[in-house]
Amino acid sequence: MSSNLSILFFGDIVGRPGREALEFVLSDQEKFFDKKSDFIIVNVENASHGFGLTQKNHDSILSWGVNCMTSGNHIWDKKDIYQYIDESQALIRPYNYHKTARGVGYRIYDDKILVINLLGKTFMQPVNCPFQAIEELSETLNFEDKIVIVDYHAEATAEKIAFARYAASLGVNAVIGTHTHVQTADEKIIDNKCAYISDAGFTGSYDSVIGMDYETSLKRLVTSIPERFDVAVSKNIQVNAVRIEFDSINNSPLDIERISFVYEKDEKEGQS
Repeated sequence: MSSNLSILFFGDIVGRPGREALEFVLSDQEKFFDKKSDFIIVNVENASHGFGLTQKNHDSILSWGVNCMTSGNHIWDKKDIYQYIDESQALIRPYNYHKTARGVGYRIYDDKILVINLLGKTFMQPVNCPFQAIEELSETLNFEDKIVIVDYHAEATAEKIAFARYAASLGVNAVIGTHTHVQTADEKIIDNKCAYISDAGFTGSYDSVIGMDYETSLKRLVTSIPERFDVAVSKNIQVNAVRIEFDSINNSPLDIERISFVYEKDEKEGQS
């Protein structure tokens, strides 16, 4: 019997196309991912209309077998977040917001899997230092007897790499970058301690600008006039994820696999 534990992490889910893709691929994991994973984490900060997460979508995502939902700087964009974030048993927001922020910044599952969410510093809004935050958590939580996974929601790749190396020295077992929506080809295991990728990518419309409509994105970039981004609608759907295999005895990562594929959607398209 294998002692490995498989964790599947989906990059930012963007709007209805991303949600529909997530439901579709999770309905038949063996077909799309060769096997079922033991634990599923999904970044959901863009899951509702491209910005934030409604309670309705939160509940739907949970019903598809997702164990943990991470987020980022857009988690506050839907007002009803304040009505349910404290009651959710799966959603986490970045830990390094001020201590008065609603919700929690980490969760422990089955006394074994610890998932932490952090915001980066470079080109992001001011937050508490993520390097100091992970150091404090390593002192207050017992990293040694858990598989410790960090969703590091940040812009700069150099910062992500530096953070991952620092986190590895503190006993973190995986650092998965999110936020840029562009999957990077740098998956690795740092010092045989910590699985890493700079960005897991996104799940949503393939014919888009990181999940958003091309025309509205272009107009905003050309004119510099603020305009509401629309979620792109496309028959071609992109799925980005990473799968990490851990030794469940010593918690060390054994392998990290980057997953990226596009499929043509058959059913009627919807817009988020």
